[in-house]
Amino acid sequence: MIMNKPLSARNRTSVIAAAALIGVSAVATNAEDWPQWGRNESKNMYSPAKGMPDRFEAGKYKRGTEEIDMSTTKNVKWVAKLGSQTYGNPVVSQGKILVGTNNESPRDPQHQGDRSVLYCFDEKTGDFLWQLVVPKLTSGKVNDWENLGILSSPRVEGNRVYLVTSRCEVICVDLNGLTDGNQGMQDEAQYVAGPGNTPAKITPKDADILWVYDMMNELGVFPHNASNSSPVIIGDLVYVSTSNGQDWTHVNIPAPLSPSFIALNKHTGELAGEDDAGISKNIFHGQWSSPSAGMVNGKPMVFYGGGDGWLYAFSAKPEHDADEGIDFLKTTWKVDSNPPEYKEKDGKPIKYPDAEGPNEINSTPVLYKNRVYVAHGQDPEHGEGIGRLICVDATKEGDISDSGIIWEYRGIHRSISTVSIDPETDLLFVGDFSGFVHCLDANTGKLHWTHDMKAHMWGSTLVADGKVYIGDEDGDFVVLAATKEKKLISETNMGSPIYSTPIIANGVMYVGTQTHLYAIHDSARASLTADQPPTVELKK
Repeated sequence: MIMNKPLSARNRTSVIAAAALIGVSAVATNAEDWPQWGRNESKNMYSPAKGMPDRFEAGKYKRGTEEIDMSTTKNVKWVAKLGSQTYGNPVVSQGKILVGTNNESPRDPQHQGDRSVLYCFDEKTGDFLWQLVVPKLTSGKVNDWENLGILSSPRVEGNRVYLVTSRCEVICVDLNGLTDGNQGMQDEAQYVAGPGNTPAKITPKDADILWVYDMMNELGVFPHNASNSSPVIIGDLVYVSTSNGQDWTHVNIPAPLSPSFIALNKHTGELAGEDDAGISKNIFHGQWSSPSAGMVNGKPMVFYGGGDGWLYAFSAKPEHDADEGIDFLKTTWKVDSNPPEYKEKDGKPIKYPDAEGPNEINSTPVLYKNRVYVAHGQDPEHGEGIGRLICVDATKEGDISDSGIIWEYRGIHRSISTVSIDPETDLLFVGDFSGFVHCLDANTGKLHWTHDMKAHMWGSTLVADGKVYIGDEDGDFVVLAATKEKKLISETNMGSPIYSTPIIANGVMYVGTQTHLYAIHDSARASLTADQPPTVELKK
């Protein structure tokens, strides 16, 4: 048996305790780790870390190699080679760092050619520990675009790692790889080889797969070009987007009745609930947003940006519908991110993907002080166009497209970036695909400044220690002051495009380019700390 077969939602007998639902992220973790996309369930791209560097030097390649000469770097702790295309954002937990990429730099000679991989490195040294190898879908690039690799940012809880693979699966693997034995699913050899192929030879450097939930087979969904969703966990449930979308014609939705958003039992991979919003029948193109979560009005809620351009808030606890025989994630409220003038001009509808027309939501909603912030946009292949950033009152109910929007900002272009808000100043920072960084007041939407990166931006801003960190398609990594007055602190070219978002864990910033993962810290500060003698307490 290659994978666990999930039970239908209506046969699910376990009841989720209210206490478990309220206890978001109740599992103990190192407070300085970064165990998921956005650090915690709110998805605010903020770190409380102090003493972070405001500049570094990425170094030069050793002649004739793809290896970085560390003697030419500054404030760089280590560098690890990735594939040739890296869009996945790293996470750090319990001394390990995980990041998705492709297989253009194979770690195992038996796995050649186009594959998606999740790498696990040692946090302190950057040494390679193990990898999850994911074979491509035989349907081709309509579902699984060549060489994209793993796009999902993993969610680590305890010794389990959850992510969405390029095969449109939700997968759970052991954080320790095979070092503590082969647990859960026993057929990793067939999984990494692909259906119908000769089983691979499993080594200690392979992932230990615990369970797999195949969303294409189980739900009938049809991912458009790529599958991506970074999971959120509340209590016993893990929430993801199904990546359901259009087919190659760009007018037909093969699975209009399939769910766009689901919850699975995190222990078994069994389906626990699906959205009741009917998003799939109105998808513009594809769905690549990730959910966020938090407590609102004393209740746990999950937030999701749909491929129909609507922002949704769902109750986190599935409710059984006796008529449908399905457990649903009930819609608490919804907001259309596209105002009427983005849909119609001079009495005629504006057709997607027109630059002046409607957008879907690809960025992640951010919950901050009972408000949800999200920008909308389109597949970067569609180019630039108008956008909109909205701030929504998360305490309301129903269709709140008119009543729930506290403020809007239309100075932003199409964006696939998630906002970052500094809780010390309530300043909000967000990038757009056209290459502009925007600084606004999170409470009022007042614009303070913009900064032109002069290149497209796919990743998101990170705010920490009074600084804003951001990379762009040209490989430029910029540090700006997180203040009302614009100040460019430094700019470093890293020699390869940056499509991911920087993170900070345990005093180290991690930046992934398309080809390398950099661990960046203040080397002088780290050296001083290392040289400090142990403190001796004199007892009376």
